[in-house]
Parts: sequence; structure tokens; C-alpha cells
Amino acid sequence: MEKINLGNTDIKITPLGFGAWAWGDRFTWGYGRDYGASDIELAAQFSLDAGINFYDTAEIYGQGHSERLVGRYVVSSGKPVVIASKFFPYPWRLRKKSLVSALRTSLQRLGLKAIDLYQIHWPYPPVPIEAWASGLADVVEAGLARAVGVSNYNYEQMRRANGILVNRGVTLASNQVEYHLLDRKIEKNGLLNRCKEMGISLISYSPLAQGLLTGKYTPEKPLPGSRGRRYGGGLITQVQPLIRLMGEIGQAYDGKTPSQVALNWIICKGAIPIPGVKNAQQAEENAGALGWRLSEVEIAALDKISDRIAESR
Repeated sequence: MEKINLGNTDIKITPLGFGAWAWGDRFTWGYGRDYGASDIELAAQFSLDAGINFYDTAEIYGQGHSERLVGRYVVSSGKPVVIASKFFPYPWRLRKKSLVSALRTSLQRLGLKAIDLYQIHWPYPPVPIEAWASGLADVVEAGLARAVGVSNYNYEQMRRANGILVNRGVTLASNQVEYHLLDRKIEKNGLLNRCKEMGISLISYSPLAQGLLTGKYTPEKPLPGSRGRRYGGGLITQVQPLIRLMGEIGQAYDGKTPSQVALNWIICKGAIPIPGVKNAQQAEENAGALGWRLSEVEIAALDKISDRIAESR
């Protein structure tokens, strides 16, 4: 399978990764109700067999359970994989040494001696961005991380973090933000282009808008729980013309689904989607977004409807 560089590093990843937020998360995704460990094991097996090598988790996902499951079903597979996790800047974490300590704990859960990509989850106060960036440099120098990144950083925050890292001889490899056809802020505010110019990979989380772009949900069948509260109201009605267009476009590519078209759109924009996976069926569908590319005309048509939805919200 085609591989691309993670930022300016020599780490090679597939153009589409695998997000493990739903692994162990009960509140948003309902882990333990509609799906469980056996489903996740099959999803991991399918993705690994399909050649997908990039897996993203975080210490707060399932209160550490996601990292344990990634360790159990991905790391232990023995296949060459790239593992990413994230440090959460809780307000009681006031010194950068807490980042080093948190990474060591994450490595224990994952069953690793070093992680491929370690990220700051959010740019939360009270600790300044520069202090956490210095902590990222520390873990690279200590051999605990091969590469480092940030998440949910705007351009100015990313620039500040990068400045500290560059002074320490470390590369900022990535910035992970929400990005999909219903949220294109990073296109409008220039962050996507800035990342390209700086050689920083833009990782897209929630690339299917937490399921809304799959076509599985309608006004009569809304998203459940907290996802329904976020994407409820008129939006689920407004998005239906976009779902239909993605379905029509997909027919020209051997019947690709709306999900696969939405993920391929992100790849064509130059970002790396990491859709969540709860079972083997979802893993198979996500993998089908690879190996082909939308045309410029099709991308423009999707952009047009996306803009129309944004203007009406």
C-alpha cells in the first residue's frame, strides 16, 4: 500500500489511519453496549491485513482503556505499525515533567518502549504552549518518542510550539484537528495551507462528522446520544443533498459509499483522515477509501454543497 511521510520525518504512514477514540469509550460511543472487545479485535485484524499502519489513540480515551486495547490488538500483532497517542493537559499538571511521566504510563499500557508520535491533545491553560513544546522535545531527546505533534492548535499556537521545537533541533510532525465536509474552518483560515508550507502533516479527526456523513442517519433515524445533540436539529436534514451527491459520485468508482467518498475527499485535500472503527465492517468500508482519487470536478461539486450547508447554519 502507498505510504507517505509523517511531516518532515522519515516515518512512513498510510494516507488513511485508524482512530481508536471509540475503543473503550462508553460515554460518546457506547463501548460495552453495541460493541465490545471481540468486535474491536476483528476490526484491528482487518485493518492490519489491509495494510493500514497508522493507529491513533490517547490517554483520555476510555480512561486509558483505548491504549490498552491498541497494545493488545495492534502492537502485539508483530506487524510494522506506527502508533500515535496524546498527552492531556489537565489543569493540575503544572510542570513539563508531568508530560514525560504521562508518556511513560501510556507506553506501559501500549506495551511499547517508545512511541512513534506523541501529541499535545489541546492547547489548554494554565501551562503555556512553550512549556509543553519543551516537554515534547524532552521526550524525543530521551528516546521515548520518535516524533511529536500537537492537536487542536490554531496557526499561531502551532507556530509558537514549532519555534520551541526548532530551537531544540526537533521537528513538529503534525497537527491533528477536526476536519470534514461539514467543518472546513482550516481551509478558510489558512491552517491547512500553512501546514503544507511548513511540512507539517494535517491529521483529520472525526472525518465522518461522528457518523453523520456515512449516510446511515436521517431525520427519521438521528444519531444517538451526545452525537445526536451535536448534529441534531436541522443539520441532519440539510446534509441529505450532500449524502445523495456522495452516493452518486461513488457509483462511478465501482459503487463507493458516501463514507468512502467523504474520506477520499480529505485525502485529496492533502490531509490524513483517521476515522474511528468499532467493527470489521467499518474497517473494511474505511479501507475502501484508498487506492483511487476524486476528480477536481467532483471535489468542486462537493465543496459547493458543503459551502451551501455552512451558509445556512
